[in-house]
Amino acid sequence: MRKFIRRHLPHPDTLCKQKVFALLGNSLLHPRLWHLNRHSAALGVAIGLFCSLIPGPLQMPGAAILCIVLRANLPLALLGTLFSNPLTIVPLYMAAFMIGRFVTRSEAHFVLPPEPDWQALGATLDAWTHWLFALGHPLLIGLPLLALLLAGLSYFGVKGLWEIHLRHAWKVRKKNRTPL
Repeated sequence: MRKFIRRHLPHPDTLCKQKVFALLGNSLLHPRLWHLNRHSAALGVAIGLFCSLIPGPLQMPGAAILCIVLRANLPLALLGTLFSNPLTIVPLYMAAFMIGRFVTRSEAHFVLPPEPDWQALGATLDAWTHWLFALGHPLLIGLPLLALLLAGLSYFGVKGLWEIHLRHAWKVRKKNRTPL
């Protein structure tokens, strides 16, 4: 599994050249950010899923900063931020709204976002902003709770899958070992 992941990860120099990471500079080259073990991989995925619910273009820089602070696997965190995308953002926000509504005991109802008008992007952005503010406290409470839930589940899920993979590899190694 480690070989597969390493084969598909970008090189540290590739990410350092991206404009969005220019502020972080050489701190992106720290070896712990690129080391792949059970803990750093699980923490990287958890950070990525947590940051995937940050609104706007701050997801990847937020994940990079958290990886630097917590010394997690940076490429897996950046990959994890792609969990929220145009196909998943509405279901994620609906789930966050429902969680927030349950926690706050609110009677508010979820309203679907307005259709984008590609001819008037300013008006579309304004309509989406009004839509987000109309969802109010349930969404404001639900987003961090859903982010924490996704991060926790992914952290323990990756650790569990890694453990299953290791046990299987040990079993195969033991089976293939020649008796002395």
